[in-house]
Parts: sequence; C-alpha cells; structure tokens
Amino acid sequence: MKAKDNIRDTILIILGILSAGMGLKGFLLSSHFIDGGVTGISMLLSDVTKLPISILIFVINVPFLWLGYSKLGISFAIKSTLAIAGLSLCLAFIHFPDVTHDKLLTAVFGGFFIGVGIGLAMRGGAVLDGTEIAALLVSKKTQVAKVSDIILILNVVIFSAAGFLLGIESALYSILTYLAASKMIDFILNGIEQYTGVTVVSTKSEEIRMAITENLGRGVTIYEGKSGYGKDGQINDPRDIIFTVATRLEIPSLKNEILRIDPRAFIVQQSIDDTTGGLLKKKRLH
Repeated sequence: MKAKDNIRDTILIILGILSAGMGLKGFLLSSHFIDGGVTGISMLLSDVTKLPISILIFVINVPFLWLGYSKLGISFAIKSTLAIAGLSLCLAFIHFPDVTHDKLLTAVFGGFFIGVGIGLAMRGGAVLDGTEIAALLVSKKTQVAKVSDIILILNVVIFSAAGFLLGIESALYSILTYLAASKMIDFILNGIEQYTGVTVVSTKSEEIRMAITENLGRGVTIYEGKSGYGKDGQINDPRDIIFTVATRLEIPSLKNEILRIDPRAFIVQQSIDDTTGGLLKKKRLH
C-alpha cells in the first residue's frame, strides 16, 4: 500500500511541476507579471537582476523548508526539496509555448496553472512555494501576528515592490494572478466537496439527530450541555448539542431538515480546512 501511495504522490508532484511550469513560462514570464509568495519574490528578482528564475526559485525556497523541517518532518522537507528542484529543472530545460499576449488572459490563466500545480504538489505531500513555511517561522519568532496575517503582509510588500519596479499595471495584473492561483489551490485541496461543520442547539435534539442520521445519512457527535438565558427563557436546562460535518452542497437540505423539526433551533456553521476518518461519506440509505 505504501508503494502505491508513493507512486500516486510522485505522479501528482510531477503533474504539479508541469502545470506550474506552464503557468510561469507559458503565460507570466513573457508579460512580466508575478505571483504572490516566495515564487513572486523569485520572479520579481529575476525580472530586476536578469538572473535565471530556475535558480532563484530553488535558492529562495529551499532554505525555508530546511529551517522549518522540525515542524514539518524530514520526509516532507526532502519531498518538497526534490519537488522544487524538479520545478527549477522544468523551467530551465522544458520549452513551453507562449500561449497569449492578452494581458487579462495571461494573468488569469497564469494564476490558474500555477494554482493547479501548487495544489497537486500539496496533494502529493510536497510544496512548490515556501510562503506558508516562511510565515510560520516569522509567526513563531514574533508571536504577535497569525500566519495568515504574515502571508497577507508579505504579499502586500511584494505587490507594492512590483508596482514600483514593474509599473502599476503589471502589479494590478499580478494581483489577479495571485487571486486566480489562490482560488485554484483551494479548489484542488478542498474541491467542490469542501466540508462545513454544523453545530445545532435545540430542545428537540433527539428528533434532529434521527433526521440527520436516518434521513440524510450523516454521522453526528453529541455533546452534553446546559442552556444559558436564551429565547426559550430556560436557564441551566440540560440539553444535547449536536455536531455534524457536511459538504457545502448538502448544507441547505440539512438546515431545512433541522428547521422543519425545530424552527427555533440555534445553528452555527464553520468552515473546515480538512477532515480525516469518521463518517464523511454519506451512509447508504435503504
């Protein structure tokens, strides 16, 4: 099974490298647009210094991997180093056609292919861009900002520098590239079946539990809780709190089922980045 997993991961990483290479050489580099993150820094430095991007991507990305390998694990660091080396070789030796000179198409589809490439590599257990690792290291050092805040600040700095060095128009198109890449990474990692956690507080929790498990085929977790002062006027009234996970496509039918049973039910939704185990696939209903 491990050999099969390794083969699958290797195929995903190779496809990711080729897709990212297409985004960079087939679209962005000829138009002097950049992406965000460490890849964007490499592209910006390459444009300014005329050094080969294939070298800069490796030189700038890899140190972050090895500075953060204690958090990520040696296997992840080695895999990612090989993936970034593969991307560097791809950019250096593989020819990609210059697809279009239309600036809008270049920005959107350049980001599309880069996002798909990074997403596929992450599915394969590696990274092609060390942005989040860099942010994680800075966040740990400063203990002030969150990782997401540091990534945002980093990208603001990168695109501001792009506006100064490449011109405002190129910087604005580069922001479009970054947004397209981010969206594709999210889609590749989470897909259309992105999961949402739903917490339900109701006096009719048993009926709701039965509806979710029997009618919708979803698993639930039950918490024991007490109500505070709410719209039903009960204080410290014991009740079960239901938690379940569903895809975003299933949320409307789930909410309708809950509100059909108890229109006064309190429902809380939150996005879930990833899930493992449990009854995530719908149970077959007879």
